[in-house]
Amino acid sequence: MRELACDVAVIGAGTAGIAARRAADEAGVRAVLIERGPGGTTCARVGCMPSKLLIAAGAAAHAARSTDLFGIHVSGVSVDGRAVLARLRAERDRFVGSVFEGLDAFPEETRIAGSARFVDGDTLVVDEHTRIRFRAAVIATGSRPTVPEPLHGLGARLLTTDTVFEISDLPESLAVLGAGAVGIEIAQAMARLGAAVTVIDSGDTIAGLSEPHLADQAATIFGAELNLHRNATLKAAEPDGDGVRLDWTDRHGRAQVTRVARVLAAAGRSPNLDALDLAAAGLHRDENGVPDFDQRTLVCAGAPILIAGDADAWRPVLHEASRQGEIAGTNAAALAAGRPVKAVEPWTNLAMVFTHPQAAAIGAPYVAGSADRLVGAMDFSDQGRARIEGHDRGGLRIWADREGRLLGGEMLGPAVEHLAHLLTYAVAAGLSAREAIERPIYHPTVEEALKTALSQIIRKGDKC
Repeated sequence: MRELACDVAVIGAGTAGIAARRAADEAGVRAVLIERGPGGTTCARVGCMPSKLLIAAGAAAHAARSTDLFGIHVSGVSVDGRAVLARLRAERDRFVGSVFEGLDAFPEETRIAGSARFVDGDTLVVDEHTRIRFRAAVIATGSRPTVPEPLHGLGARLLTTDTVFEISDLPESLAVLGAGAVGIEIAQAMARLGAAVTVIDSGDTIAGLSEPHLADQAATIFGAELNLHRNATLKAAEPDGDGVRLDWTDRHGRAQVTRVARVLAAAGRSPNLDALDLAAAGLHRDENGVPDFDQRTLVCAGAPILIAGDADAWRPVLHEASRQGEIAGTNAAALAAGRPVKAVEPWTNLAMVFTHPQAAAIGAPYVAGSADRLVGAMDFSDQGRARIEGHDRGGLRIWADREGRLLGGEMLGPAVEHLAHLLTYAVAAGLSAREAIERPIYHPTVEEALKTALSQIIRKGDKC
């Protein structure tokens, strides 16, 4: 067995792992990167990028069918599913290729291929061919799709967010289990591309929206394009000819049966931690098997080991994974050199869903009936620019404390990816609603929607 020694061992070559390795290199320590294929990062290969390519195709088909509002009539719109998926994979492969080009910048002798496991708190073994002694390690092993137990016997009829983009053609019908970000994005895109789509979710939220008015609006809007069922429970799934039969109960407890060609499991992702033998490393773990760690330093309790990205199950989005990787790599280098680690304040929470309309959650989460909050609301049905574009659906809810300091909000509507950034920056800067509204906003833009909600908060605060 080959023997290696290093200052920092980074386990995982995804977004967080690559960022951690670069940070360790920049800190001047000896680092190795352990890679278990196929590589290319979750975002580029199976997440953000291919899903947006599918969404873009669905949006193009929907736009072509929806021009009557403007007095423009288009006929004969058809979808070539194989061509849609061929372009998706070609562009996806370009993004993945760019990731591999970045990896090639690391010296080959410092990249170890295989699956790592801990032997103790300062030793790793990779596929029984390499033993690595480290001063500090970073766990950046990413995540994998969660597959509910009733779906385990479906074989090729079952799709996950790791396999759905590999199908050769679009399915005639699809059941999506989960109405979270990924589930509702793919469901809407597939419906717009011609599939008969049914979405089943055990909860009441849609697209990550928990504020009741927005969640209900989302259910109505998306429900107009597909069969959407909240508070439903999947009981069984079994092969049915070339497809699948699903038995489930609706929100009223009534038995239902759905037959589809394929099922997509979109019930979330689980950290890839099982093969690491964290017990051997002496790490303290929670009930889900995730190591206890400090969210400001990313240092795990029990050993000189840090954790970053999807592996820590904290904020599984790319911008957080990249930042966490950088923090973990920097602090791992500090531990290896005997220096104090740095505690970094977490960013303001920002999560987005690229459906049409878009959705976002910013900052502090929704709290029902809180007397300590001022809430400003607006509805896009009467927003000037939204009506001009024919995208006048959804609304905003923004909350502040009793003094008017902005805390966060939820959004459903056009251009939300831009509105959400503006609110995120305001929350991060500690602005009050009055301070935020004093910034210039051009007319006519969708951004004016923020002024409506902020004005409500200011009026309510004046009455306190």
